[in-house]
Amino acid sequence: MRATAALLEQPGQPFVLTEVELEDPRPDEVLVRVAAVGICGTDLEFATFFPTPALLGHEGSGVVEKVGAHVTSVRPGDHVAMSFASCGTCALCRTGSPAYCRGFDAVNFSGRRPDGSTAVTHEGREVNAHFLGQSSFASHVVAPERAVVGIDPSLDLLRAGPFGCGFQTGAGGVLNVLQPRPGSSIAVFGAGAVGVAALIAADLSGCDVVTAVDVNPAKLEAARGFGATHTVDSSVGNTAEQLAALVPEGFDFVIDTTGREDVLRTAVEALGPLGRAGVIGIGPSESMSFEWRSILNGRTVTGIIGGSSLPQLFLPRLLDLNAKGRFPVEKMITYFPFEQINEAVAAVRSGSVGKAVLAF
Repeated sequence: MRATAALLEQPGQPFVLTEVELEDPRPDEVLVRVAAVGICGTDLEFATFFPTPALLGHEGSGVVEKVGAHVTSVRPGDHVAMSFASCGTCALCRTGSPAYCRGFDAVNFSGRRPDGSTAVTHEGREVNAHFLGQSSFASHVVAPERAVVGIDPSLDLLRAGPFGCGFQTGAGGVLNVLQPRPGSSIAVFGAGAVGVAALIAADLSGCDVVTAVDVNPAKLEAARGFGATHTVDSSVGNTAEQLAALVPEGFDFVIDTTGREDVLRTAVEALGPLGRAGVIGIGPSESMSFEWRSILNGRTVTGIIGGSSLPQLFLPRLLDLNAKGRFPVEKMITYFPFEQINEAVAAVRSGSVGKAVLAF
């Protein structure tokens, strides 16, 4: 079948709207008509180097149109959110940790199915797709069943898309990994979509001190509406000193969403004894380094993928919280028609929107 897609013809170039050909779903796959898809920093990062022609996008929601012969969890007409793919057979998948699937890179970032094929072609050329199980910058997606999560049909499909990555990652980093006790202190570095989800989750967990750290005053102001009790503008003054003034004994928890070595070092050094740092961000730094004494006294640094979640369980939980008004991320969403994907990307890069979502 034909689908409208935002194709990346060359790394670093604007997306080009065109028609692509999709194969029918295989026995373990699902065809989804996309209703909305969020734009994530991971899309923008991979757009600079992913092999082209490429079809990105990984925060999709929509309606199932067709299922393969072996699919049992959804059927045509079901509303779904989509998340990352996993092999389903390794020990980590089998024990409920698909975010750390031993084949994660192969099934999410190779641009191909596990057998090396692709479901997407354009004018006779094979397209590198299957990005994080979806490649949902398109009107239709062929996704593996494990990347598809059935959701309540009463929920807003336009709102559900970003939950599959950014919101799940930030919230899961707090609720699934750090699990702060009521009365704890936490600092979240980066007040974008992932950081905001972490702030809300920290507030839900009963943290007494919830500090947002960013260089953008507008984001910091918005963070107070998402549960931040304090803010630190790291473009002004000494960030470490500002954090120490808030919690002199050191924070119980920190989360870095920026992927910057200097920021992560500041975050780790802001911890108190037995403090825990969650590393979420994919950003410009290829390495991290710490002064060795900064991780003594029982401090730990933990890498977090996909919020360490089992999407089939965690996404419905988050969406239910959202429906009840307890996870109000919709306040940061700005919608763009799918045809305006490049304008939406520019808005994300400039920081003028909190979360850009493309609507079909």
